[in-house]
Amino acid sequence: ELLQPALAPVLDLVAHLSRQIHSFDKLLAKLASEHYPEVQRLQQIDGVGPVISIAFVLAVEDPKRFSSSRQIGSWLGLCPRSHSSGDSSPQLRISKAGDGRLRRLLTQGAQRILGPFGPDCDLRRFGLQIAARGGKSAKKRATIAVARKLAVLMHHLWRTGGDYEPLHLANRR
Repeated sequence: ELLQPALAPVLDLVAHLSRQIHSFDKLLAKLASEHYPEVQRLQQIDGVGPVISIAFVLAVEDPKRFSSSRQIGSWLGLCPRSHSSGDSSPQLRISKAGDGRLRRLLTQGAQRILGPFGPDCDLRRFGLQIAARGGKSAKKRATIAVARKLAVLMHHLWRTGGDYEPLHLANRR
């Protein structure tokens, strides 16, 4: 009760900002569905919402830009750098080339997939396998690997116009 007079304006401000963010999210989803119909196909993937899908579409611009969907991981800087000489081939960090904001959004989508509320899907199983290997930064490596696969999957869905199957590899076996 003693803190109520001091905290009431702050709580009101947080509530006001939350309402504004919610209204802007609705506006973004409406604009995305009207002007970019391909974002609906990308949003089939759990962890990919209007912000990630429209950022992906606007950054890539043309899905035919890449001859293979696998090239998009390197374009976004989600692949490890290489500096091999002789017998040594050290494991380096990602190159961080390309659009940093889109890379950050894809990483957030990957964290959602790998998190406690992520659905059972091939991406989650792949990331959990990498994280289970252990090591000092296994969770970070798994997140980046899932973000890279997420970008490849999004590009593939956009390019082919197919539907997303969460357990495609599991059903194929």
